[in-house]
Amino acid sequence: MAPPHMASVPAALRRAATLSRWSPAAMFSSGIVPENKPILVRDFVRSALYDPNHGYFSKRSGPVGVLDSSIRFHQLDGRSAYMQYLDKLYKKHDIAWFTPVELFKPWYAYAIAASILRTANLSVPLKIYEIGGGSGTCAKGILDYMMLNAPVKVYNTMKYISVEISSSLAEKQLETVGEVRSHLSKFTVECRDATDRAGWGRKDPRPCWVLMLEVLDNLPHDLLYSPDQVSPWMEVWIEKVNGSSQGSEVYKPLQDPLISRCVEITGMNEEKVSVRDKLSLAAKGVVSKVFPKPRRAWLPTGCLKLLDTLHQALPSMSLIASDFSYLPDVSIPGDRAPLVSSKKDGKTLDHRNYLEAQGNADIFFPTDFWLLEKIDHDCSGFSKQQKNPGAFKPVKTRRTIILDSAAFMEEFGLPLKTRTKDGYNPLIDDFRNTKFYLSVPTHNKK
Repeated sequence: MAPPHMASVPAALRRAATLSRWSPAAMFSSGIVPENKPILVRDFVRSALYDPNHGYFSKRSGPVGVLDSSIRFHQLDGRSAYMQYLDKLYKKHDIAWFTPVELFKPWYAYAIAASILRTANLSVPLKIYEIGGGSGTCAKGILDYMMLNAPVKVYNTMKYISVEISSSLAEKQLETVGEVRSHLSKFTVECRDATDRAGWGRKDPRPCWVLMLEVLDNLPHDLLYSPDQVSPWMEVWIEKVNGSSQGSEVYKPLQDPLISRCVEITGMNEEKVSVRDKLSLAAKGVVSKVFPKPRRAWLPTGCLKLLDTLHQALPSMSLIASDFSYLPDVSIPGDRAPLVSSKKDGKTLDHRNYLEAQGNADIFFPTDFWLLEKIDHDCSGFSKQQKNPGAFKPVKTRRTIILDSAAFMEEFGLPLKTRTKDGYNPLIDDFRNTKFYLSVPTHNKK
């Protein structure tokens, strides 16, 4: 899930959770970080967000908001009126945030449905998977659109499967979709971890669609550290401080297979530096000895694991993902660093240390869409063909495109529906730090 555009939305409206009663050391004292057994940063992030007992997304009340009805943008004078209205909504519902698909329902989901209809092979039954379906607003919107606009056979034979890790959200999705009785025969919720290959069962070669809306930002990440500009990267682990429940970082040589693979995909291996860069590296080496500057880099290992699983289970899938391409006001150091935010007494608090996230704070990362494309290609097998092309030029197995959210909505949506009286359009104007990633299989054969 993801917050509204934070460069234009006041801090009071930014995504954050209600502060729980967990003490700062609660996660460590509860056994998430075992005694004498360090854990990787991705395991810490996963526990902070998804632990069934005290994870941020596992609380029964939940931080996800659901609007009673659609916002009538055409009745609002402009941006100021919209922001005031949004402020009232947050206070009225007393929740952390509304997702874009919720704020702009049904138009956001309608645009996604329209993009699917435009390119789907309608000669086979339409099958849609949504990873992390939130409150079910997107599922209901897409099913509504198909019922109203698709050929009758498409709606009658389609299947929509939500893969949701939170049991409370899974229940909410059934409730939301069930508002239209005919949808229930087409909708299923599978309460499980989408990254677990076993949960998908046997490989399904049939075409399908996979939706990931504001999912990538909450996937576990790993952290790399280097003491200066030229020293090798090291993995960051977290362990308890002796005699204390507080956690601290431990640095180890690269050894985790998932981290090593992600490093290879990103091209961070310094062993592969070209000859022309050796002089530059030598100069950096001299500078680093005089002015050492620690480096940190966050790796989307959770994204790599998820896409690997999806390509193995659904090799003919078409993928639509949307998320933040950057986040403003991030104080945590490192490339692709997350924003860690909580809420106390109605006020938003941004943490300077990710270790302060103890189940009472959201942890969300920006998405490097260029890197996402590389990971997608690698998981689909195309990158491996590039590395070992043999006598023939490799052919792409995926066709991908990255669009700003505004461009996506103008191409597939109905922008007039979210425009205010003076022409201001929050869906187009306020989400400039979000993008859509579309990836579909080609007809090329290996």
